[in-house]
Amino acid sequence: MSVHNSPIEHVVIVGGGTAGWLTAGLLAADARLDSRPNRRITLLESPDIATIGVGEGTWPSMLETLRTIGLSESEFIRECDVSFKQGSRFQNWCRGDGDRYDHPFTLPAGYGRLNLAEHWRYAHRDLPFAYAVSPQSAVCDQGRAPKQLTTPEYAFNLNYGYHLDAGKFTRLLQRHCVETLGVVHYLGEVTGVQPRDNGDIKHLHLKSGETLAGDLFIDCTGMASRLLGQHYQVPWVSQRPVLFNDSALAVQVPYSSEQSPIASQTLSTAHPDGWIWDIALSTRRGVGAVFSSAHTDKDIVYERLAAYLRGTDSGATLDELSPRLIQFDPGHRERFWQNNCVAIGLSAGFIEPLEATALVLVERSAQFLVQQMPENREEMSVVACRFNQRFCRHWDNIIGFLKLHYVLSTREDSDYWRAHRAEESVPDELAEQLLLWRSRSPWTCDSLYRDELFPSASYQYILYGMRPEYTAPEALERRVRSSGAAAQTAFHENGVQTRKLLQGLPDNRSLINHIRQRGLHTV
Repeated sequence: MSVHNSPIEHVVIVGGGTAGWLTAGLLAADARLDSRPNRRITLLESPDIATIGVGEGTWPSMLETLRTIGLSESEFIRECDVSFKQGSRFQNWCRGDGDRYDHPFTLPAGYGRLNLAEHWRYAHRDLPFAYAVSPQSAVCDQGRAPKQLTTPEYAFNLNYGYHLDAGKFTRLLQRHCVETLGVVHYLGEVTGVQPRDNGDIKHLHLKSGETLAGDLFIDCTGMASRLLGQHYQVPWVSQRPVLFNDSALAVQVPYSSEQSPIASQTLSTAHPDGWIWDIALSTRRGVGAVFSSAHTDKDIVYERLAAYLRGTDSGATLDELSPRLIQFDPGHRERFWQNNCVAIGLSAGFIEPLEATALVLVERSAQFLVQQMPENREEMSVVACRFNQRFCRHWDNIIGFLKLHYVLSTREDSDYWRAHRAEESVPDELAEQLLLWRSRSPWTCDSLYRDELFPSASYQYILYGMRPEYTAPEALERRVRSSGAAAQTAFHENGVQTRKLLQGLPDNRSLINHIRQRGLHTV
C-alpha cells in the first residue's frame, strides 16, 4: 500500500496537560461512538515535565465537551474544585476611576432577530448596557448561581462556563480517558524524530530506547512545541506589536473562611501597569497580574498585586503565598498542521489570559479533528490546509477582540495604556470595524464566517460597556423606528426575567456545596 493510501488508524498525542487529555477524550469518544475498532489513541507524556496549569477559566462550550466524553458534571465539580463562571467583569478598564462593565455569557434578549443595542440609548440609557439586555449582570451582583438546586446536569437557567483547578482537571481527564475511553497512556521522553521520505513523522525515538510509530501526531507539548516548532521549524508569529503583555505573576489565594462568597464571574481589574485576574474556585482563588516587561518590571507589579489582595477576601498576604512568574511571547505558529503533525494548545500559540481563550481553542481544534479526521494520508493534505485556514482566522479573531478592550480605554495614567491606542498597534480589520461602529452598532452582518469565536453580542458588551456614547445617536435614530415596539417588549421581558431569577436562584456557594454533598440530577 502506498503512503498516500495508508489509513489513519493510530493517533499519537505527545504531551499531557489539559490540551492533551481533552483532545484524547474527544477523539476516543468519537472512535467509540462511530464504532471505529481500528482507530487507536495513544498519549505519550513525559514524567518529568510539569504543566503550566493557569488555564482556570472556560467558556460555556465546555459543558458540551464534558458531556460528549461522558464525564459526570457532579463528579467534575467535586474533583476539580469547580465553581460556575457566568462571564467576566472588567473593573477600572475604561477610565481607571472605579468604572466597571460586564461581558456575560448570556446573549441579549431577542438576539438574532432584534438588535437591542440600537434601541438601548433611547429606551434604557439609565441602565448599563449589559443590565438592560440580560439578567446575568444583576444575578452576578448578588452572587447567584446560573441554575437551581433541582436543575439537571449541564442544564441551566443562565448560560455558564466553569472556574476550575487545571491540575486536578488534568488528572480527572487522564483517569477517565484511560479507564473509560480506552486511551493508551505511555510515559516516556522524546529524544528524536524519525522522518519518512515525504517529511512525515514515521516514529518517535524515546529515551528508553524504544520507538513509537503513528499515522497522525498531535503536538501538545506546550510552549516547547517539540514537534511543530522544534522538529518542523514552523515559524512563530509574534503579536508583541499589537498586544504587549508577556509576563504574569500568578498565585493561589485561600479564602478567609470556608463560607466566603464565590464570585460568579472572572474579575479583571486594570491598573496603570496592566491588569489582574481573579478567579473564584470552590476552595480557593486563582489570582494573577498580567503585564508587559517592556513597560514595567515584576517588582512594581508585585506591589500592585499585593495591594490588590489586601483589598479583597484573602486568607493570606502575598508575601506568604510565593507567587510564580510566568513568561511568554504573545503569538502563534505561522501554521498549525505540517505534514502528519498538528499542534493543539500552547504548542500552537498563546496571547494572554484575557477572555480565557486558551481552552476553547483546544476544544475547537479537537472538534475539528473529530469532524474532519482524514481517512488516509492523501486526504490529510486537504484537511490540513482547511485546518490552517480556519485557525489562522480564529487567531486573528482573538487578537482583534482582545485588542478592542485596550483600544477603547481612555486611561491616561501610563505609557502602557497610551501605547495600546497607538494607530500602528491596531489591526486593520479592527480599525475598520471601529470606523463602521461610529454610525451603526455591531451586529451579525459583521461576522464574515459562521464559526466566528466571538458573536457580535460580545463586541456589543465590550463596546457599550466601555464607551456607551460610541455610536452617534442620530445614526441610531434612523434604525430604530421600525422595531421600537418589539424592542420595548424585549426590554420589559428582560426586567421580568431578572426579577424572577433573583428570587429563584441560590447563591453560588450554596449550589456548589449542595453538588459536592448530593450531586445534580441526571437526565
